[in-house]
Amino acid sequence: MGLDGVYLPSFNSDLKHINFPKKKNFFIIGSAHNNKEIKRKELQKVDLIFIASLFNKKKTYLGFNRFLILTKLTKKKIIALGGVNNKNIKKLNLLNVYGYSGISLFNPKKNGPQKIEGR
Repeated sequence: MGLDGVYLPSFNSDLKHINFPKKKNFFIIGSAHNNKEIKRKELQKVDLIFIASLFNKKKTYLGFNRFLILTKLTKKKIIALGGVNNKNIKKLNLLNVYGYSGISLFNPKKNGPQKIEGR
């Protein structure tokens, strides 16, 4: 299909894809919310791990301290998710994250145009 990557959600624990050869520049990305899911993503040989939810207070809310602890449990590159916006984006510099993503940060239709500061 000519894809350049695949996303494995936190509930996906399948290891079958490891048996297939991985082409150059093909990324496997996974998401996690706790230590058990992070270890599963490492077994799945992901390149990046989305950890959520950092700021968004929903079912998977971690908060700053628990998020920081989880990032220290792996050597994989971490992407921060969940409630990232202009008000809290500078706090990401205190975390060891490879990157971040946030719908409200990048979706001007939802919250009006925003100036993106930081990374």
